[in-house]
Amino acid sequence: MNERPTKTHPPSDRVRVKRYSWLADYDRKTVEDILDATPLCHVGCVMNGVPFVTPTFFWREGDRVYWHGSNAGRMFKVLADQDVCLTVSLLDGLVMARAAYNFNCNFRSVMIVGRAELITDKAIKTEKLRNFVNGLVPDQWERLRPITDKEIAVTALASLSIAEASCKVRTGPPIDDEEDYAFPAWAGVIPIRQQVMPPEPDPKNAPGVAMPEDVLRFHLGSV
Repeated sequence: MNERPTKTHPPSDRVRVKRYSWLADYDRKTVEDILDATPLCHVGCVMNGVPFVTPTFFWREGDRVYWHGSNAGRMFKVLADQDVCLTVSLLDGLVMARAAYNFNCNFRSVMIVGRAELITDKAIKTEKLRNFVNGLVPDQWERLRPITDKEIAVTALASLSIAEASCKVRTGPPIDDEEDYAFPAWAGVIPIRQQVMPPEPDPKNAPGVAMPEDVLRFHLGSV
C-alpha cells in the first residue's frame, strides 16, 4: 500500500518531501538501489537566468554520483558556481482508479541537491570513465580502442555527493474515495517494465569480430 510511515528523517529541509509525504523514503540503501537501477538521470541548473534540465548518463561510486559531457557544454561552465538538482525516475506502473482524479502511477524516484565538483585531473578522469564503461558492460573498456589525450581533454566530468537526497516510492493498487468503490468502472494496475532486447551488431563491424559474452549476458539479465 502507499500510505506507510515515512522512513528515516530527511538530511535537509530542502529535500524534505512535503506533497504525499507518506511516499517519502530517506534511507540510504533505498537511494542507492534506485540510482543503481538505471544509467539515465536529469541534471537541473540555471544558465543565464534560465533553468535547464539536461538528460545524461550517470553512474554511482560509493557515496557520489558522476556524469560526463563536453567541456564546451553550457552546464559544465556554470556547475562550480551554484547548487544543482539531480533526479532519477523509474516508472513501474499505471494506476487506474475509478475516478480520473485518483489516477496515479507506481514509481521510484530520487532527488539529490548539492554543489557539484568538477574533476580535471587526467588520471582521475580516465579512471572514472573506465568505471563508467565497465559498469555498463564488464571489461568493455579493455576491449575498446584506447582513449586519446585529446578525448580526455575535451571531456568534462562532474561528481555530486548523495548525502542530501530523498526518495519517493509508490506501490500497490489505486486508492479511491470510499463511495467510489461501488462504481462499476474497472480499476487496477498496468505494470510497466523496461525490456532489454537482443544486441544488434553494427553492420560495419570488422570481419571476424565476435560479440563479447558480457554483451550477451547483459541481454540475458545476468550482468
